[in-house]
Amino acid sequence: MSEAVQTYGRKKTATAVAHCKRGTGLIKLNGSPLDLVQPEILKTKVYEPILLLGKERFAGVDIRIRVSGGGAVSQIYAIRQALAKALVAFYQKYVDEASKKEIKEILVAYDRTLLVADPRRCEPKKFGGPGARARYQKSYR
Repeated sequence: MSEAVQTYGRKKTATAVAHCKRGTGLIKLNGSPLDLVQPEILKTKVYEPILLLGKERFAGVDIRIRVSGGGAVSQIYAIRQALAKALVAFYQKYVDEASKKEIKEILVAYDRTLLVADPRRCEPKKFGGPGARARYQKSYR
């Protein structure tokens, strides 16, 4: 049985599922390499877990990520969360607890959303107004 873990990352309605197994440091996103991520400005956001933990920690694993739903930005945040969670889960299951703890501490110290999902959602529109909270303008004449 190959050593593999599956984790997910979420942001708003975007969901990214990461499948992490022993390998040679390959990271694929929807079947294509990670450096083809669009939009270009947010590429560093995706690379954050890798840059924080160093390439050597990712060298022993292959990670394949599928992402769907949401917009471009929330997909980026879902991807980086799935990537970070996948490595933590893999280290916990197949490496040792100490190195997992070390990785987790580095990630949480930098940005908590790398491991913990953001629970904020879009508030539904109500009647009597154009949006969730705004009301229609009232006229006296």
